[in-house]
Amino acid sequence: MSFDPVDTIENRTYDEIQVGDSASLTRTLRPEDIQMFAIISGDMNPTHVDPEYARSSQFREVVGHGMWGGMLFSNILGTQFPGPGTVYVDQSLHFDRTVRIGDTLTVTVTCKRKFDHNDHIIFDCHCKNQDGEQVIHGSAEVIAPIEKIKRAKVTLPEIKLSTTKTARYEHLLEITAGLTPIPMAVIHPCDTESLKGALQARDRGLIDPTLVGPEDKIRKLAEEMGLNLYGCQFLDVPHSHAAAESGVALAREGLVEALMKGSLHTDELMGEVVDKATGLRTERRISHVFLMDVPTYPRPLMITDAAVNVAPDLATKVDIVQNAIDLGRMLKIAEPKVALLAAVETVNPKMPATLDAAALCKMADRGQIKGGLLDGPLAFDNAISVVAARTKGIKSVVAGQADILLVPDIESGNMLAKQLEYLADALSAGIVLGARVPIVLTSRADSAQTRTASTAIAVVMAHAKRKPGK
Repeated sequence: MSFDPVDTIENRTYDEIQVGDSASLTRTLRPEDIQMFAIISGDMNPTHVDPEYARSSQFREVVGHGMWGGMLFSNILGTQFPGPGTVYVDQSLHFDRTVRIGDTLTVTVTCKRKFDHNDHIIFDCHCKNQDGEQVIHGSAEVIAPIEKIKRAKVTLPEIKLSTTKTARYEHLLEITAGLTPIPMAVIHPCDTESLKGALQARDRGLIDPTLVGPEDKIRKLAEEMGLNLYGCQFLDVPHSHAAAESGVALAREGLVEALMKGSLHTDELMGEVVDKATGLRTERRISHVFLMDVPTYPRPLMITDAAVNVAPDLATKVDIVQNAIDLGRMLKIAEPKVALLAAVETVNPKMPATLDAAALCKMADRGQIKGGLLDGPLAFDNAISVVAARTKGIKSVVAGQADILLVPDIESGNMLAKQLEYLADALSAGIVLGARVPIVLTSRADSAQTRTASTAIAVVMAHAKRKPGK
């Protein structure tokens, strides 16, 4: 068997190594090296990972973990000299200088002494930076391999560091910068996450909440969870149905500018919202958008409709698309790109989603849908991957750059949104559009953080709906 030398790993046996032989390895410390080492080791010392703290420390900046440099000795001993088959016996290191981001370290191990009776070798270990200054020195004792080993390098999984969900959550809340809190009715917040979500939104200066539901039950829950209800108004009603009816009435009368769903079924709330006589209908069909922050996608991604319209026809899809485009523009996307999803990227009379996509594109051309760029039908890969679109010969200003994904029906949309949330670590926020006021509509399983993120969108929408100067 032959190997490409670049893709192989080969050792030097005990008999091949002579006293005085040495080998070296050079590495430059990057910010991601510090982060990765902290994650693997669990060493979250703020000297290494907190720039604000580090500025007040003796070093005045973030510095690398000492054992990151020490780890390089393990690298060279295990992969080069002696290499595969080496067994560590002892390691002694002394740390002379700190390592800063951008420092280039050269580690050298030199054979100092050999022991023929047990194949042990003692190595001198030295590490210097780019200025020739000693950073680490010490010694290592290993059992050297006695058999020649040459192997193909094992391909390891690629590891990418992505922004944490908490950081992405904070970034989403930045869309409300400079906006005043809005009055919001929280409908039946009678479980922990829905009540915490409302109170977190209050604490972040997003809303002035009116808690609509059985007051005694809500207060008891707050007491059990150690939650403070300061600043909250109450509308005491006996049960969830009455809460939905009363909350919608508050919005209809202009006493609140948004609603938030608590621990009641979506149908119970939306039944009141869409009631022709007492609800919050407008000339538009009501629809839902999931706003997703996906770590592997370079821009926010809206998925619609995955929660309200079960099997929308063409006329309903027109409103769904227009609602999403209007939201995108409120979120400072100048001309949202809308990908009309189907299983294929060609029009097929046997696949209704492709026919609807073609019709929607033509309607946009004729000005029946305004403010966005539409293209479809597009399969999911073509909608979010430029490479996939080019491979299939698709020329489009939308393909690979979509801001909005219009799904064929509620089942495909709901599965897509939840796959991104649970398998791709996406941050999810949910909002109902097309009613007189924005409605925060999340799953009862969603966290308080998700509810607060959704509230941020409602705040932006509420301010956009206000008349200038109001």
